[in-house]
Amino acid sequence: MVRIALAQVDPCVGDVTGNAALVLEWAARAAEAGAGLVVFPEMVLTGYPIEDLALRDSFARAADAALAEVTSGLVARGLGDLTVVLGTLGRSALPGREGRPTNRAVVVRGGAVVATYDKHHLPNYGVFDEYRIFAPGDAGCVVEVPRAGGGTARAGIVVCEDIWRDGGPLPAMGDADLLLVLNGSPYEEGKVGVRAELAARRAAEAGAPVVYVNLVGGQDDLVFDGGSFVVGVDGTVLARAPQFAPHLLVWDLPDDGATPGRLAPPMDPDAEVYAAVVTGLAGYVRKNGFRSVVLGLSGGIDSALVAAMAADAVGGENVVGVSMPSRHSSQHSKDDAEDLARRIGADYRVQPIEPLAAAFHGEMDLPGIAGENLQARIRGVILMGLSNVEGHLVLATGNKSELAVGYSTIYGDAVGGFAPLKDVDKSRVWALARWRNQAALDAGEIPPIPESSITKPPSAELAPGQMDTDSLPPYHLLDEVLDAYVEHAEGRDELLARGFDAAVVDRVLALVDRAEWKRRQYPPGPKVTALAFGRDRRLPVTNRWREPKGDPR
Repeated sequence: MVRIALAQVDPCVGDVTGNAALVLEWAARAAEAGAGLVVFPEMVLTGYPIEDLALRDSFARAADAALAEVTSGLVARGLGDLTVVLGTLGRSALPGREGRPTNRAVVVRGGAVVATYDKHHLPNYGVFDEYRIFAPGDAGCVVEVPRAGGGTARAGIVVCEDIWRDGGPLPAMGDADLLLVLNGSPYEEGKVGVRAELAARRAAEAGAPVVYVNLVGGQDDLVFDGGSFVVGVDGTVLARAPQFAPHLLVWDLPDDGATPGRLAPPMDPDAEVYAAVVTGLAGYVRKNGFRSVVLGLSGGIDSALVAAMAADAVGGENVVGVSMPSRHSSQHSKDDAEDLARRIGADYRVQPIEPLAAAFHGEMDLPGIAGENLQARIRGVILMGLSNVEGHLVLATGNKSELAVGYSTIYGDAVGGFAPLKDVDKSRVWALARWRNQAALDAGEIPPIPESSITKPPSAELAPGQMDTDSLPPYHLLDEVLDAYVEHAEGRDELLARGFDAAVVDRVLALVDRAEWKRRQYPPGPKVTALAFGRDRRLPVTNRWREPKGDPR
């Protein structure tokens, strides 16, 4: 029998010293749990993704020093007999690729590196840009791991993308008793099931259980959800770690057959997306040295949801909510903002903007939309001022639907260091708010979001009687068109063939195409869908292409 520990940890990109300490800490936990083999995620020593840090010799030397600290540190802690598999930055020795960085897995035992494996398949799609950075490996890796009762088990090692490609390095594994897969697989909705199905296929091909260990935590616009698991040759999930939390999952590889382990329950879809955003926000705040956040509280649904998420991420006492009413702000909106702050325990402040707006108008003639934008920009100045004085991270509260059609004011409500709802469309905003309130009720707690913030018609309240539907289609319709056009790259003809009204299609497509420059300047936010604005979707700002207005096919 081999007791295997899957160390689902949250490293920080660039903190090689801290990451080495993290590996040693969790290796000790694995040994305490009786494990003889502990597996860490992809590039755990450097953090992931490291992007162009991989190209710096100074960074490579630091990664090598961190690996040396791990190998010597294991021996110093009496863990020399423990087999540790982890990811780090390597250097290729292949002809024509000498010295180029590699995405490497290493096997450490007895105070030395006993085997290495360089990732073969380098993803170059979506958020991944590894082909530009790394050199691929071409050799397999199978290591002998001592069994508790004597003898050894053969463990094949691959890294993440290597199991996503048919015809990958699996055939070289031969008669391996298990397959270890080191992963830095970012979250997107629906991916959990895809991973399990993929691993089941590879287990059948290899004729051995697959041990899949994944990163957890937030890194800029990526969220790693963990969810590490073991799947048997017959496709049965034998053990599974929870999502969105560091965890040590222990599973026994028996001498014969397969042993079921601990199975964390699957998450509700809304719970999963909500947790992904909170994890991304918490990681961004902590890893960038902030202790608190500040945002504008309008009384509307977007700021209410962001505030609730922020309270879950960093604690309500570390959330500063600022109401910045103008002469167009309704009393119910001001009341809802105050009620929300009280529910989550936020530091609530009121800073009217009317005197500031009047001063501008006294010096400049800013009618119509210019005057509306002025109000948003004054609010942005207030939030950034508080950030400068008190050290809070400013949160932008716009959602994906608004970002798609440019329904935000650049240098106004678009200011901030992080945008939690950047990849959450308006329809999902309402769903997540309802889910969060219900979760509170189920736990016997006060729902964080006032019901009126959820049920009232959305409005920017920048003009008398203004409603979002004055300039946009109803959000349920808008989001359907945006999903087809943005996420599935369907053109005008395809949209009309679906039955969408031509006027709605033309209006939405024109808004989306015109807003690319705004999206380029928007803060980062956590990716939760298959296609998020940013690294997933790259379009030129200067671009005269428009969808032709032909007949449906």
